[in-house]
Amino acid sequence: QVQLVESGGGLVQAGGSLRLSCAASGNTICISAMGWYRQAPGEKRELVAAITNDSTNYADSVKGRFTIFRDNAKNTLYLQMNSLKPEDTAVYYCNAVCPTGYGINSHYWGQGTQVTVSS
Repeated sequence: QVQLVESGGGLVQAGGSLRLSCAASGNTICISAMGWYRQAPGEKRELVAAITNDSTNYADSVKGRFTIFRDNAKNTLYLQMNSLKPEDTAVYYCNAVCPTGYGINSHYWGQGTQVTVSS
């Protein structure tokens, strides 16, 4: 089992910045990939950014504005969000993926942190 706790959300004006953090604990050695997802009211949860040992991926809507990175020594994942727009308003969730060895991945989720961008 992996436990994830997000922090760093809040209210910011358009054009501002926020940094989200996700502290992982438990069986963190199993983690092969981590990511940030977001879900706005009435919308589906969508992938914002993902990171593995050798790659990062971003949704087109955040490329050039958001940066995902991790501190393995602290078992912490981050999302640096710059040039925030009102459409970035959502609950942001941290995700960790652990392969089970049977071709199936286990997914773990944090509780979410609210990001609100005012215009």
